[in-house]
Amino acid sequence: MSHLELVAAIVGAISVYLSVRQNIWSWPTGIVNVIIYALVFYDAKLYADMGLQVVYAALSIYGWYEWLYGGANKTELHVSRTSPRLWVTLGAIALVGSLALGFFLRSTTDAALPFMDASLSTTSLVAQWMMTRKKLENWLVWVTVDVLYVGMFLYKHLNITAVLYAVFLGLAIRGYIDWRRSLRDGVAAPA
Repeated sequence: MSHLELVAAIVGAISVYLSVRQNIWSWPTGIVNVIIYALVFYDAKLYADMGLQVVYAALSIYGWYEWLYGGANKTELHVSRTSPRLWVTLGAIALVGSLALGFFLRSTTDAALPFMDASLSTTSLVAQWMMTRKKLENWLVWVTVDVLYVGMFLYKHLNITAVLYAVFLGLAIRGYIDWRRSLRDGVAAPA
């Protein structure tokens, strides 16, 4: 447990809470969070998760723009559902990415849990991309990923981060409920 991990956890919880509320400030707080977590994961030799933070930073910039201007006629983006065709595409990306990254980590690094790290990282990218497009089901993917992350972080003795991901799990459930209501009502949550 480190002070840096604690700061990362607090900023991460704030960022996800803001995402649940569909608040645009979730994106800049998310950028701060991923920078700090890249350092935490490097120290824990979770290289896929470390690299994932760089991609999260780029997705945060993209998501920030999309939430503001990704709707019709460059307006605010609203919650929508994931089509079956998109599910197949995202599932294939997650599977291929997990296997490729897992084999790469196993053969070229001293990664602690190469395939689990790779699978969770790749699937997290899929969920994060879904969030940038305000796809309701991103929260269901996050629920699954968060459960597995809690176990991995406990195994690696990243206890603060494990607690954070348990909090993320609760927030993901809440996000699904709130975003489903937003979709049903056809309106975006207040900023």
